[in-house]
Amino acid sequence: MGRRGGRRPSAAAVDLSTRVGALRLANPIMTASGTAGHGAELAGYMDLAGLGAVVVKSVSAGPWAGNPPPRLAPLESGMLNSVGLQNPGVAAWLEEQLPPLAATGASVVASIWGFSVEDYRAVAGAIGAARAASVVAVEANISCPNVEDRRRMFAHDPAAAAEVTAAAVEGLAGSGLPLWVKLSPNVTDLTAIAGPVLDAGAAALTLINTVMGMAIDPATGRPRLGNGGGGLSGPAIHPVAVRAVFECRAAFPAAAIIGVGGVSRGVDAAELLAAGADAVEVGTASFAEPAAAARVLAELTEWCRRHGVGKVSDLIGRAHGR
Repeated sequence: MGRRGGRRPSAAAVDLSTRVGALRLANPIMTASGTAGHGAELAGYMDLAGLGAVVVKSVSAGPWAGNPPPRLAPLESGMLNSVGLQNPGVAAWLEEQLPPLAATGASVVASIWGFSVEDYRAVAGAIGAARAASVVAVEANISCPNVEDRRRMFAHDPAAAAEVTAAAVEGLAGSGLPLWVKLSPNVTDLTAIAGPVLDAGAAALTLINTVMGMAIDPATGRPRLGNGGGGLSGPAIHPVAVRAVFECRAAFPAAAIIGVGGVSRGVDAAELLAAGADAVEVGTASFAEPAAAARVLAELTEWCRRHGVGKVSDLIGRAHGR
């Protein structure tokens, strides 16, 4: 008998399908941008087509070399990174990296970034114009320095966040691709950023990006990362992600939300779904275990079976009494 009464559904009976806005996914587990490579790098470790989607590393309008090494600093609580969004540029990604990923049968979410509003419009436009059948959505990483505004982060200012969102939406016009916008937790009130982003045309919010942090070698007095500070990810930020998802779901009941941050177990994914996420991304765990996303999916399925959840949609928003 299940814990909530009645017959406990078998693992095969769990309906994992979910919707992120108008987009239907076979299940709610995806990779997180920056942790799965630009293409099919993880295909040798798991069936990428078995995931809800593969969110690839962010690409820009042109090639970008990224930050100086060292770029990663492992911590007990997770990881600091300062890779700096190194990428070959959108044209090279479409020609060289996307085809082998598409060949796996995976649903692909392209991630984009830029230093200016026009950068976002251009890279979104290139992806939209490509009409690649494997690409099902575009996720805009707006936690980037805006060179037009004294290098302040787009994601830290409501007006800038809305402007860059609108530009990316315009770039995708006619493609049918929804735009997801990935927001930063490094603000006082995340809902104050999320509202204008949704009003500007975002089809979904991705919550959250990394938390700003720093590690110093006390023997040398120098930062452990080549660029100084970096972004903290992993288990340490999971409660931050849960709160961000919960607060944005409460503020915007009809919005589509993707939860990301410190997901390394099936129960972590379940927690974000209960907080109000429609789907979940697995990131830092993949560095130590390339097949982490597939394991989390299996664990989530088993968690649902054990707790009498026959449909994952019944779990979504449970913390809000949905």
